[in-house]
Amino acid sequence: MPDGPWAGWLRWSDPVPGTFLGTSIGPSYSRGDGERRATVMLETLQSHANRNGALHGGFLAAFADHAYFAALAAVGRPEQAAAVTVDLSMQYCGSGEIGRPLRADVEILQETGRLFFMRLTLHQDDRMVAASTATVRKVPTPR
Repeated sequence: MPDGPWAGWLRWSDPVPGTFLGTSIGPSYSRGDGERRATVMLETLQSHANRNGALHGGFLAAFADHAYFAALAAVGRPEQAAAVTVDLSMQYCGSGEIGRPLRADVEILQETGRLFFMRLTLHQDDRMVAASTATVRKVPTPR
């Protein structure tokens, strides 16, 4: 983004109208920190709430899944936007609040010829809301 509160961040939204990312999560903002780490931010909305008024666990898992791909783009791997999640594990550590930005601190732990092994933590301010690990299958290289 060239200016505003997200100046210097990469805005990520699905270019295909009506997809899950566009209708359920919304745009995120990411910034790389070297080749293996990135931060992904999301503004939380009332539509992300559960019946108790906190961030819904399914939303947190969906955002974690999205954050892995936004992080790959932010560290210079945008071709991996079409990669697929092989597995994703979530650990819920606390209740998230609507209206406060959600931050994913993402790390690539290991990369092989076909896979990325990744982890992240989700925070609001300095409070951890959840943690996750995932295995992502790379986009095959054309032969």
